[in-house]
Amino acid sequence: MKDAGSGPAPLRPDLCVIGAGAAGLSVAAGAAQMGASVVLVEGAEMGGDCLNHGCVPSKALLAAARRAHAHAGAARFGLRMDPPRVDHAAVLAHVREVIAAIAPHDSQERFEGLGVTVIRDWARFVSPRAVEAGGRRIEARRFVIATGSSPAVPPIPGLDETPFETNETIFALDRAPERLIVIGAGPIGLEMAQAHRRLGAEVTVLEAGRALARDDPEAAAVVLAALRAEGVVIEEGVAAARVRREGAGVAVETSDGRAIGGTHLLVAAGRTPNVGRLNLAAAGVAHDARGVKVDRGLRTSNRRVYALGDVNGGPQFTHEAGRQAGLALRSALFRLPVRADRAAIPWVTYTEPELAQIGPTEAEARAAHGARLSVLRADFAANDRARAERAAEGFVKVMAVRGRPIGVTIVGPHAGELIGLWTLAISARLKLSAVAGLTLPYPTLNDASRQAAAAHYAARLFGNPWIGRAVRLLARLG
Repeated sequence: MKDAGSGPAPLRPDLCVIGAGAAGLSVAAGAAQMGASVVLVEGAEMGGDCLNHGCVPSKALLAAARRAHAHAGAARFGLRMDPPRVDHAAVLAHVREVIAAIAPHDSQERFEGLGVTVIRDWARFVSPRAVEAGGRRIEARRFVIATGSSPAVPPIPGLDETPFETNETIFALDRAPERLIVIGAGPIGLEMAQAHRRLGAEVTVLEAGRALARDDPEAAAVVLAALRAEGVVIEEGVAAARVRREGAGVAVETSDGRAIGGTHLLVAAGRTPNVGRLNLAAAGVAHDARGVKVDRGLRTSNRRVYALGDVNGGPQFTHEAGRQAGLALRSALFRLPVRADRAAIPWVTYTEPELAQIGPTEAEARAAHGARLSVLRADFAANDRARAERAAEGFVKVMAVRGRPIGVTIVGPHAGELIGLWTLAISARLKLSAVAGLTLPYPTLNDASRQAAAAHYAARLFGNPWIGRAVRLLARLG
């Protein structure tokens, strides 16, 4: 038996970060640049899911699909365009090129250049104060678990014997799907459904519940109508009861007794936290099916250990992982009190039209605030820029209490860009007057946000008899 003392000496950094995705990389880079010693452990690809399988490749594919679809509405602008010919291999090359352009920022070489010790292996806790990875023992002052999440595989009979794709494999298919079946009508499922439909596939989406269930139903209906108009079949309230191989493709038996055939099957039925390899019991870190349990300061049941991003069961967004990284740095390095308030976290579904949300939806806000709630609205049909671009479907909806916005829903062109104004307004606790009083260039889409905010004051000005009396009185006085 090998003498325990004959191996390499333990590494004793200030911080050991497990996982090189959005949260882990942000913590490692920030800590190293502020003078802390850092060990970064990653068993898979640097950059994590977002760079390699999620945000980046999906948006690159959507961009290609948007250009392929441009001919469909060209006649409305007086243009005649031939339908595009899609080169699937070239489309995937575009996706890979986008990833490759971003990858150096997340690379092992960059982080080693910052002074971070990078170990490419899976980490495993061996005690509350130590991790082993790559044949090394790491005894850090603080640990950060940032291992992210993976596609959830639902217990559908036959799925374990049937070839299927997830977001981790769909961007590497050697042939374009001809008939794609998507299980799950959340953001990932619908983004991929629209992208592949625009690139030439027949697409059927099966959703056991309501499509875009976490979003405002009125806003979701705008997105679903647009996708259906493009030929995406979206079946709500229909579950996949069984799947099987069928020749070179697949077949899905539905809960209402039908069989739907396809060449490819995409499972987009949620995410599951990556905790299986960590041996959390040895660290005394509590967790459940949702992920690692954390307090408001992002600490686990082991006070030396933080958990950030998807793995802690909170909102599964790259930007939220980055925000949590900043909070953890303040706590771990400077011992400052932090609180991971989730009231001002925006999210976007990048279909066309886009759907963006921050804070509570209308239904959630009504349940919480009752009669104190004001719901303000501006339709893109009344926005001149949207009209000029023939993209006038959708609206801005603002939930406000006592003159302050608490939640905003935007569905329409570039909603993901437009939500930034409201993210600032809500996080800074600005009044509606700050948005209503903006002077914006004309014509811009963001004027819809200004109009929605101004509606709060219009009702008070134009419907108030005292205002009219004051105007008439001042007129008589000359």
